[in-house]
Amino acid sequence: MSSQYDLIIIGAGAAGLMCAATAAAKGKSTLVLDHANKMAKKVLMSGGGRCNFTNLYVEPDNFISHNPHFCKSALSRYTQWDFITLVDKYQIPYFEKEAGQLFCERSSKDIRDLLLSECQAVGARIQLKCDINKIKDCEDEGFTLETSLGEFHSQHLVIATGGLSIPTMGATGFGYQVAEQYGHSIFETSAGLTPLTFSGKLQSAFSELSGNAFDAVVSCGNQSFTGAVLFTHKGLSGPAILQISNYWEKGKPLEIQFLLGESSEDWLREAIKTRPELKLKNLLSTKLSQSISGFIVSQLGLDKKLKQLDHNEIKKATEFLDCWKVYPDDVEGYRVAEVTLGGVDTSDISSKTFESQKRKNLYFIGEVLDVTGHLGGFNFQWAWASGHAAGESIGER
Repeated sequence: MSSQYDLIIIGAGAAGLMCAATAAAKGKSTLVLDHANKMAKKVLMSGGGRCNFTNLYVEPDNFISHNPHFCKSALSRYTQWDFITLVDKYQIPYFEKEAGQLFCERSSKDIRDLLLSECQAVGARIQLKCDINKIKDCEDEGFTLETSLGEFHSQHLVIATGGLSIPTMGATGFGYQVAEQYGHSIFETSAGLTPLTFSGKLQSAFSELSGNAFDAVVSCGNQSFTGAVLFTHKGLSGPAILQISNYWEKGKPLEIQFLLGESSEDWLREAIKTRPELKLKNLLSTKLSQSISGFIVSQLGLDKKLKQLDHNEIKKATEFLDCWKVYPDDVEGYRVAEVTLGGVDTSDISSKTFESQKRKNLYFIGEVLDVTGHLGGFNFQWAWASGHAAGESIGER
């Protein structure tokens, strides 16, 4: 294997492979290095093994960053439609699950194989099981990489190492170390899109409800998400909880609305008129599982027939259904988090080329940057868009 390349990319994930295919297609000799034993591990495990590879409705508002404008340029130049065209080129069957989320019908391996095929077609090389020990500057403004497989040299270097999420798949803080080596600031990182844990009596109650789910509006501060909420042995999970976890801070409450699209007071008062002999638990069971209904009644202390509820008890029940306020203990953390919040400060990165403004020919793309997408295919779209933008820029030099 040659030791001299126009471009070396560290990280064989979604962003790195997209960058490699794009730059190599423009004639740049390209090598992708990764310490893992498999490429695109996050692609393979995402979406329950079916890879939620993009979303039909991508907007800058779907991303969290200290610089909310940074993502706009790349997202507008390589859109979800561009990646869907690539998926169609490989005749990969897919479906829309909900809210524009696109998943592979067969397996996430289809997206992994697409990326591999795109790289192979243009001669981009991928070398796995390669540890990077040191990055040194060269006189020609290039780089020398000292690795477990020997030295490699390149004119351009792209950091596509991802964040700290799911360390069992090989996630490390290496990209942040490289950024700091070249004088970049790092915004504090934390686990994102992660379940929330509880303690005490609530944790015991949630553990008994484990596996039960319901659709809800979950709010924290001025942020709200609608989706499924799932009880777990440790607390709460499900899409709405994962979404809100990006905004929740310790000590803050979550507000959960049980009944979607209707007034719980109107619903309850109508039932009192038409079904007065029905117990409150049985009424709730027409909307929620029996276990969740039992939990709500026990929380309210209202194991009564509807006709027995007085004005204050009706008010108490409807306030609970409209705004159940709970205080999580913590996030479950990087072990299960889908993304990493924070990362390399984008104020010293070009939003057009992704080149460092502190070191010529050095680039940062994907999750290592301080850009985090909502749940639903947005983080993969950021990987495709940022990888494509850097690859195009390097390819034109």
